[in-house]
Amino acid sequence: MVLADAFSRMVSRIADAYPIPNISRIFFPPFYTGGQPRESEFMAVMLQSKTVGISYVLLPDRRRDDYNRLCTADFIHQSPVDLALNFGSKDEIENMLGLACLNAVCQEVMSSTCYYLDNSSDSLGLLNVQKGDRIGMVGFFYPLLKRVEQSGAELVIIEKDEKYIEKYPQFNVSMDGSRLADCNKVICTSTTVFNNTLDNVLSSCSGNAFISIIGPTAGYFPDPLFDRGVNVVGGTRVTDGDLFMDLIAAKKRWGPATRKFCFRRDQYAGLPLKNKDNAD
Repeated sequence: MVLADAFSRMVSRIADAYPIPNISRIFFPPFYTGGQPRESEFMAVMLQSKTVGISYVLLPDRRRDDYNRLCTADFIHQSPVDLALNFGSKDEIENMLGLACLNAVCQEVMSSTCYYLDNSSDSLGLLNVQKGDRIGMVGFFYPLLKRVEQSGAELVIIEKDEKYIEKYPQFNVSMDGSRLADCNKVICTSTTVFNNTLDNVLSSCSGNAFISIIGPTAGYFPDPLFDRGVNVVGGTRVTDGDLFMDLIAAKKRWGPATRKFCFRRDQYAGLPLKNKDNAD
């Protein structure tokens, strides 16, 4: 099953079990030709319950005019479920909105059910990097670079953009994903879920590799990723919706309005739908 289809099925199950509030607020950063600067990489959707979902703004320049025509008023009172079902669309804007709403829907259920979230574990630390490990890093995770160097483990960084090879000659950077096959531990940016490249990455990994998916947009339940053999999913949960929307609009750090969390496959309790499923 295509990954986006698995997420759509999950959203449908959630929507069948819980009332999901409509959208009350939405934020789009300015569009920058040639790529978004770090402080304007994300858009966000807030529901009437103050729950927030985040998405990347990774759009090609050819979509600039379409993006700039987006009107925030058009989304107020819309169902986030309807938009979340578009996640995985070949239309880049629909896909962007779909991820934000997927996260909002999942975080609504996490909040309304008081779902237990592990806020104490360091998702990077769960890799437990040791000498003798060969670490595959899909995307740059700067906090991990020093840990790898200090441990004496080997490191290979996979990037799609050739400029990283020239920019970081001190690191083992490659565009060849097949090099992940020799890695016993792999950490992967959640961007690969957004841009539908994760299945290609996973197909390059050893079947015995310990795999982590980490990033601010991994705010969803991890079922589709755990079904693919991923071991850890680490994301960001918005704890104060109004404050977060003000911070992101002001290009300020999200820290006061967010908490990081992670799911571990060996400890995951599953979607909180057991009562309904049993009734069916």
